[in-house]
Formats: sequence, C-alpha cells, structure tokens
Amino acid sequence: MRKMLLRRPVAGRALILGALLALAVPGSAYANTVGVTVKTPGATSGPGSAFSEISTNAHCSSGLISGGGINQAIGTGTSSNGNKINGTSPSPDGSTEYTGSTGVVGTDVAYWLGIGGSGGAVNASFSSTPYAMCFTSNLINHTQVVMNKVAGPTTASTVGLVTATCPANTRLLGGGARITPASIGSLKPIASFPTFNDSAHGYGQKAAADGESNPDSWSAVGWNGGGGDSGNTTYAYAICSGNNIDISGTTVKVRFSEVSGPTAGTAGLTTSVGCGQNDGKLVSGGAAISGGSVTTTNFTGPGSQGDHLNGSYPSDSGGTPVSDGTTTASYWSAFSHTGAPSSPNTYTDVWALCANDGV
Repeated sequence: MRKMLLRRPVAGRALILGALLALAVPGSAYANTVGVTVKTPGATSGPGSAFSEISTNAHCSSGLISGGGINQAIGTGTSSNGNKINGTSPSPDGSTEYTGSTGVVGTDVAYWLGIGGSGGAVNASFSSTPYAMCFTSNLINHTQVVMNKVAGPTTASTVGLVTATCPANTRLLGGGARITPASIGSLKPIASFPTFNDSAHGYGQKAAADGESNPDSWSAVGWNGGGGDSGNTTYAYAICSGNNIDISGTTVKVRFSEVSGPTAGTAGLTTSVGCGQNDGKLVSGGAAISGGSVTTTNFTGPGSQGDHLNGSYPSDSGGTPVSDGTTTASYWSAFSHTGAPSSPNTYTDVWALCANDGV
C-alpha cells in the first residue's frame, strides 16, 4: 500500500505538467503553415522611348503567386515625371496578359508582371523590377485570378475605378492593376488596394482600413493626366483562394497607412506598413497616390494631373526592397511621385495583407 500511495502523486503531477505545457504552447495546436518566398529577377532597363512601355516578370518556380509588385528607378530632374507604372499584374506564362473577358481568368498562376511606362520624357536611368510573392500553404493549395475592367478614364484629371471580387467561399490574398494603351502617356494606374464589395465600402470605392479582416475584393484606379483617349481601359485583378477549400479558419488581416505628400513638384515619397506579430505572414500589398481619406470616403485623385506611382513592393521597414529569395519579408512600401509644378492636398497610401491559414 505504501508504494501505491507514493506513486499516485507522481502520476498526478505528470498530468498537471502536461496540461500546463499544452496551455503554454497554444500555437502547437494551430500553427500557421503559410509561407512566402519573394522572387525577383532584378531590374530591366527602359522604357527607352516616349509613350511606350516595357514588360518584365518574376516567376515562382515553387508555390503560387498571392500577389506581386514593381519598383522603378527614375533618375532625377523633370524627366522623372515621365516614368510611371503601367501595370503590376498576374500572368500565366510571364508575357500573356489577362485583358479579355472578365471573371475568373486563370488558376494556379505562378508569374507576376511589372510593366513600366513612359510619358513625354525618358532617360537612360529608367528601369522596372518585378516582385512575385510565392505562396505556399497546407490548406490553400490552389488559387484563381478574377479580372474586371472599365472603359476610361478618357478626360484630364479624372479617375476610372474598377473592382474585382473573389468568388463566394474563397479568400482574397492579393491583387493588381493595369492600364492600356501605353501610347496615352498621361494614363496610369494610381491605386491598387484591397476592399470589400459591400455598401460600407462603396462597393469597392473605399479601401479596406487598418485592422479590418478578410476583404473580398481588389480595386484599381486609372488616372488620366493630360487627357487623350484611344480605347483607354483600367483593369483590376483579385488573387483568390481556389474553390472547394474550407477557409473558415483562415484570416487575412489588413494593415494600412496614409501619409501627407508628396506636394512639391517633381518630388517623390516612400512610405511603408508592416504585419504585426500576430497578424500572420505578409502575402501581398497595395499602394496609391490620392486625395486622402481613402478608407472613409470614395476614392479621389491627387492634387496634380501629373501625379503617378513608381513603386508598390515588399520591403524592409525603411522602404528598401527585399532581395530575391527572401522568406521573412513583413513590410510593403508605396513609392509615389508628383508631376509639376506642385500637388497640394496629395497623400500616399500603402497596404499590407497578412495571412494565417489556421492549420
């Protein structure tokens, strides 16, 4: 009897210790299996002539894109006003674009395009660097691309906003924007951001705010600086989880920041936002140059018709782009630029999307 009495407290202590360990390590039961590797081939020079564009791509040799970005080198002086993003968008093969019929246009896409354009001024320093966010998850093993488009904008200092919405029971992971044609040098996408297809967000006209979860749509905004129309079109792309995947335990958290500027003529500004410790893994991001208050009012254009974006890309906290093969990126940066002579009441906006698959 004495031996049995001595053993019982030992067993009890073991059970209590095991329970305490389970409580102390909650992540052991609900690990986030999302992983992202950033792929980039580096810079491609150009465009080298006025009213033209170049297209370059980043490829996920493993994983699927959850989003992507572009960063441009623009040089200095007034010629920098002519360099602009024309597109940051998915592709099935690194060259083909989704510009035809709207709806679900692709599945399990592994390429991201960075398309740099020019206005009336160019110089040899122009270049474009694409970034692909190569996504893996034990749960979300398939993705799909939804595209929507709108004609325009056709007149000076006007916006053309279009929203692509993910199918029901899927999760938005990222998105992109594109304008055509390149021959209209004043035409450019000035915003690409997560949103919701509901009345509170103006059905895509108001962006997702900091701390909101599980946006279901992606909006793109085209801006026509000097006017001109040759079949102008603005495209929005939403990168969504595949069909027939149980997303009930997944969360995509939005992180957002808006700062004033740039307001001086021929000036640039870079701002960044990052995923918090409990937000999940950075899977994509967005950027805008705007009239401000983009999460509370319908999107308005910036203070000058020549304003444009030159970057939307994964970065460190200081806005420096990450290198090829990075697996720990947690910040997204927006690089905005004004035309001339000045741009009052202009703001730069940046979004980061952070995912936890709940597996």
